[in-house]
Amino acid sequence: MKKKIDHILLGREKQITKEEIVRQPLPHKDFRFANPFIVLHHMGPETILPGQELRIHPHPHRGFAPVTFQLQGEGYHKDNAGNDEIIKAGDVQWMFAGKGILHSEGPTKDLLKNGGTQELLQLWVNVPKAHKWDNPSYQSATKAEQPEVLKQAGVSLRLVSGEYEGQTGPMKSFTPIISIIGEIQKEKQVEIKTKPGYWTLLYVTKGSLKVNNELITFHHLAVFDKDGDEIVLKAEEDTQILFLSATPIEEPVAAKDNFVMNTPEENEQAISDYANGVFGTLEF
Repeated sequence: MKKKIDHILLGREKQITKEEIVRQPLPHKDFRFANPFIVLHHMGPETILPGQELRIHPHPHRGFAPVTFQLQGEGYHKDNAGNDEIIKAGDVQWMFAGKGILHSEGPTKDLLKNGGTQELLQLWVNVPKAHKWDNPSYQSATKAEQPEVLKQAGVSLRLVSGEYEGQTGPMKSFTPIISIIGEIQKEKQVEIKTKPGYWTLLYVTKGSLKVNNELITFHHLAVFDKDGDEIVLKAEEDTQILFLSATPIEEPVAAKDNFVMNTPEENEQAISDYANGVFGTLEF
């Protein structure tokens, strides 16, 4: 049975720093969370001019995993748990903040020096209460390390996390999460099998496609109902998508600033802890 689309949410512009504007389809005024999917930001594509300075200064996180899908350009990441890495177009990084971490991110020194195009998605993935105070951790995967799924001519879709078609994505999560990213050429059709009861989302980063015969254009996020098990995609033009599906986390969500906890009081504690130096320091 085909899944019904409950919401089609436009990513609206949001200022996240003095220099940076992103498109945010989640959360949205018409739909809050699909726990464990809390926030989705689409940054760029933006042109980096040679010699430009553009980097997000060290900032804290607690209680969830910020996941970055690098679409174009190069992304720099450094945190005070000792991780320091560059990801390139097609690569993914999955940083679990746990009980608290400071990190800095942005275009690489080479990209800032030479100029180029920068584009990425950042997804905030929640974790169960039982793991929010675990130690931070970090994982990443190159484009080549992500197995191809739904293979056919004109379709290039890669499994980042979870299990699909007998393949296993390289990124590990505390609860089952299937994430697939990639491109579908114009007029190609793809049938995705889903698990009833899971949250299922589809974001269109560029192009447009019919989703179970309903048109979805770029910068829109489709949120499906939890019934049904089939999604049919037909590209109206060359299209790039992020497909997400996960078992729900049936716990309260309190998200504020850079923290995702279970209660407002826990968020206020995180804000206080950061102000009092509990998160430590980071030279970047």
